[in-house]
Amino acid sequence: MAKRKSVNYPGYSHQNPIPNGSRIGNILMSSIMNGTEPGTRIAPPDLAGQVANIFKHIRLCVEAGGGTVDDIIKINFWMKQPSTGRAALNDEWVKMFPDAASRPARHTLLLSADSAHLVTCDFTAVIG
Repeated sequence: MAKRKSVNYPGYSHQNPIPNGSRIGNILMSSIMNGTEPGTRIAPPDLAGQVANIFKHIRLCVEAGGGTVDDIIKINFWMKQPSTGRAALNDEWVKMFPDAASRPARHTLLLSADSAHLVTCDFTAVIG
């Protein structure tokens, strides 16, 4: 049986003692990611900037876990204003997943009003 392996990449870390993701066998699950600039803890003030950064983190994490964005099977997003934020989300979504016949499943939920971020996410990938 495969052992669990923590997945981390430079430029992003949690304040709590958790990895960026965890992999067992060919399954990779990320921890929660936010829209901070890679290498900093600074988030752009606008949703579009945070969404662009979160997609950078998705790519960095899946690649650190040994996969590619083609291996991602589902992404969950939490947004402060899902109804008005979908345009920014969809813009980056189709850039990362241009083939409508091969996109991951997606679920968008309401982010808590007390969050310091406008958007967060986690994902699951099946690698290989």
